[in-house]
Amino acid sequence: MSYRFRTSLRGHEQDVRCVTCGPTSSQSLVSASRDSTARLWLPTEDGVGFSEARSFSGHNGFVSCVCIIYGDALYPEGLVATGGHDKTVCVFDMETSSLLYRLEGHRDTICCLSSGSSGKLITGSWDSTARIWHRNQCLEEMQGHNAAVWAVATADKEDVLTGSADKTIRLWNATRCKQVFRDFVTSGEDRSVRVWRENECVQTLRIPTQSAWSVCALPNRDIAVGCSDGTIRIFTEDSSRVASVELCAEFESELASSSIDPMSSELGGISTTDLPGREHLEEPGTRDGQTRLVNDGGQVEAYQWSGAESRWLKIGDVVGSSGGTQATSGKVLYEGKEYDFVFTVNLDELGTPLKLPYNKDEDPWQAAQTFLQENDLEPQYLDQVAQFIQKHAGPPTYKLSPISDPFTGESRYIAGSGTSDAVDEVTGGRDPFTGSETYWSSSPDSTPSQFFPQREMVTFDSGNVTVILAKLRELNSQIPDNQRLETETVMLLQILAEYAIGATGSEEPTPDHLDALDRALHLPEEIVFPGLDILRLAVRLPALNQRFCCARTGPNFLAQLVQLARPDGNPANQMLCLRTLCNAFSQTAGRELLMSRRDDVMKMTQKLIGSQNKNLQVALATVILNFSVAASTKLDADFFAQLLSAISMALECRPSPEAVFRVLVAMGTLVSGHGGVTTLTLAQSLGLRAQIEAIETAGHPPKLQQCRRDLLRIL
Repeated sequence: MSYRFRTSLRGHEQDVRCVTCGPTSSQSLVSASRDSTARLWLPTEDGVGFSEARSFSGHNGFVSCVCIIYGDALYPEGLVATGGHDKTVCVFDMETSSLLYRLEGHRDTICCLSSGSSGKLITGSWDSTARIWHRNQCLEEMQGHNAAVWAVATADKEDVLTGSADKTIRLWNATRCKQVFRDFVTSGEDRSVRVWRENECVQTLRIPTQSAWSVCALPNRDIAVGCSDGTIRIFTEDSSRVASVELCAEFESELASSSIDPMSSELGGISTTDLPGREHLEEPGTRDGQTRLVNDGGQVEAYQWSGAESRWLKIGDVVGSSGGTQATSGKVLYEGKEYDFVFTVNLDELGTPLKLPYNKDEDPWQAAQTFLQENDLEPQYLDQVAQFIQKHAGPPTYKLSPISDPFTGESRYIAGSGTSDAVDEVTGGRDPFTGSETYWSSSPDSTPSQFFPQREMVTFDSGNVTVILAKLRELNSQIPDNQRLETETVMLLQILAEYAIGATGSEEPTPDHLDALDRALHLPEEIVFPGLDILRLAVRLPALNQRFCCARTGPNFLAQLVQLARPDGNPANQMLCLRTLCNAFSQTAGRELLMSRRDDVMKMTQKLIGSQNKNLQVALATVILNFSVAASTKLDADFFAQLLSAISMALECRPSPEAVFRVLVAMGTLVSGHGGVTTLTLAQSLGLRAQIEAIETAGHPPKLQQCRRDLLRIL
């Protein structure tokens, strides 16, 4: 029997990363997706379709795998276990969708799950270990693989199988291989699902999407495929469950309208002049899954032979083929678009190789930022990915263009994050990392560099109130009742935050709003950072800056920030305290407070120099920069020396490129401002020229390279 299309299940908002059988008695399916949910699908009454029955949510990030734990007397319907990018496993009640418990212990992304009739759960992780759990207790950790454990399964009653990226399969609690499976189904990134019998591929099923992330066989032998377009597609051998003529035609239309990369492994480089016309399709195929290309009026079309139906099925149009091979057209297709390169990237954070498309006229940092945001990866990888692009793609041919803040983003809450429509001021506009309207605003016709001396304070302005408040509510619900903020207090904080970002129709804050913020700032240190984020936004406003930084309240305000930013404190608190200080510089009261207490603030700053947190590095550099702007209007040789010493210390620690850039702008502001010969002599005596010469700029943003050249010319 051959498989034919049965139905498509739509509901997930992003890639379906895993699909597996539901409870064996129901012929149901469970799926997991990058949209942070798992879903249960039940067959419809007609026996052909499926409908979504329940949704399971509990992870902070995407869900990479899912499995069913068999029912018992306590949970007769069974349990749903999901593994996530957040390194945890969530276990839900199948019947109510409620989260029962969370399993913690793995040190990296959960790649796979399995459960047998014993009710025990097996987990595999990118940390190269597998664990056996019963309920919320870890019974055993299995160490032996030297790479990620991609697949786990039960063998007989107690034995465990694990498959790893180290190219081994291991059978645990047994000394020999008991069985070799020769009939199975596979899926991959070549838009196909393949059916194997006796180790031979007997059928190839095409899907109208780039990748088939997951495949499973149902108890009735139907095949379910989790696809990168968020759809689950079902294929069946049973003619009674084959889709209607209309649905089959719709599926074939989807398939026919797909775009195929001419450089894919199944097609190779092609040229339209070498291909026959449609008459080539009059000849029958020689095997199921055979691919044939035809030239239809200059457009290359791909067809596949269906052994089950004895006909050629169109599986897509080959895009980018008119110019011939990649060597002549230079293009690779990915998700319907042509690119100069499509790299495969595998970062430690994630248990799945990822595709990174790139065109040479793009800014490598923009492409890297987009890649990180789309794959829910930490911003700390920005430089690494950008440098990877430049190393493998060669020098870019781009022009600087608008980009959003690569250190923040809306997809999840990162302390101090938000949205930004910032533009690189090298070409005019707003700061690409903060969104500040007044970034690098020196007059080019009267200064030694387009970057310095800097005249205005640099601030961190972007903020997403929705995600800040969501994180605050989540953390607030996890602490004892006697420490918890009341609902009314949280509402006051929301009003204050909306006012701070200039939301339309927001209320002007009252003493009640400020009291609410004060209570939020006195939450336990491990959960205070959402309150600090609101403070960061609020302190930019003149009235609130005066309220926090005046002679009466300023010392206590500053003392609290210094305490939260101490070296052994929470890195998120440290970074947000520094960003708050940067924003306090934006108004007169804040500048006066910080300059009057500059020794205390600089001591705190210097203690944090050397941190490997790139967000923190940028915040530190910005504090130094803003102090340099404030100091450039005063002739204070001692403070000039203190700032130049801090700059020297920061450069010794080799911070991120953006932090280096801001430190260099600070130095340029000092040596080219009112300090004149005094600061220039101090900089030379501290050996700063040698430190600047030692900065590696290859592969870094053009603004850093130019700023370095400008400083060397002065020094």
